[in-house]
Amino acid sequence: MSLPKESIDGAGSCRRGAGYVGSHCVKAAAAAGHACTVFDNLVSGHRDFVRWGPLIVGDIRDAAALDLAFKSERFDAVVHFAALAYVGQSVTAPGRYYDVNVNGTRMLLDAMLRAGVSNIVFSSSCAVYGTPDRLPISETTATEPINPYGRTKLVCEQMMEDFGEAHGLRSMRLRYFNAAGGDPAGEIGEDHDPETHLIPIALDVASGRRPALAVYGRDYATPDGTAVRDYVHVSDLARAHVMALAHVLGSGASMSLNLGTGACVSVATLAAAVERVTGREVATVAAPRRAGDPAELVASPARTMEVLGWRAKHSSPDMILADAWSWHRRRFRK
Repeated sequence: MSLPKESIDGAGSCRRGAGYVGSHCVKAAAAAGHACTVFDNLVSGHRDFVRWGPLIVGDIRDAAALDLAFKSERFDAVVHFAALAYVGQSVTAPGRYYDVNVNGTRMLLDAMLRAGVSNIVFSSSCAVYGTPDRLPISETTATEPINPYGRTKLVCEQMMEDFGEAHGLRSMRLRYFNAAGGDPAGEIGEDHDPETHLIPIALDVASGRRPALAVYGRDYATPDGTAVRDYVHVSDLARAHVMALAHVLGSGASMSLNLGTGACVSVATLAAAVERVTGREVATVAAPRRAGDPAELVASPARTMEVLGWRAKHSSPDMILADAWSWHRRRFRK
């Protein structure tokens, strides 16, 4: 029996086969025995992150490019990371987000139908929940996104449900909380331009590459006034995608699942942890809240544990920061 082939898909995003989460997932999938092909337009992806399978350069909004990619091999599943994913940018440029995230996903699903591929694992987001009325957030929490980014992710999830009803598409929609850390082996890691994520910015401050860490909001109704998030090691996320792939390939039911730990970590707590792990000072400066940012986003991972047997193994703040710091130092020695 031949190994299943999967397309790790991406276009113009921080989540693609040549990008941060996507590249870690390709590595994990290849280690699990899957033959992987990466489809990425390399607008902000990294060609040197594509190490565990061939690269096809293309954009998911290009139907002809998608058809050619699907004809290049026999594919059993798609793992779809293609999205623009900056919350603040989605508020100021919503049209771009609906074009890439929603229209791009529709083009991809149509191409899958033409190619006879009926299984997909989708990179969704906790942004679909908006500002929850209670914590931790379970999959039964109301989906009421408060920014265009979250709304595009929710539309894509609903589109997959509709394609399931009409065409038999099997989909696993994974709602990420905060992806963080780096490959424990140090081969790949977080590398965005521009960088907007808290941990690499805090590490820039610790290494002297930036003067201070901007803390967006110190007046939230949280214990220390700073926003609270649920951080998940990228290697734990990658392992979850491999499990989700096995689920859909095994004819498992379509559903949405949270990828989080249930641990509450505030911005101030994380900045202190960076100082502890690096042994260096992290100066902070107060900044206004950002549009579209909820005060707290923390997952209940119970349903994911039940369905996939997944639990986070490497997602303590110190483990996340140790791997992120190792990658950060290796990256900037080049």
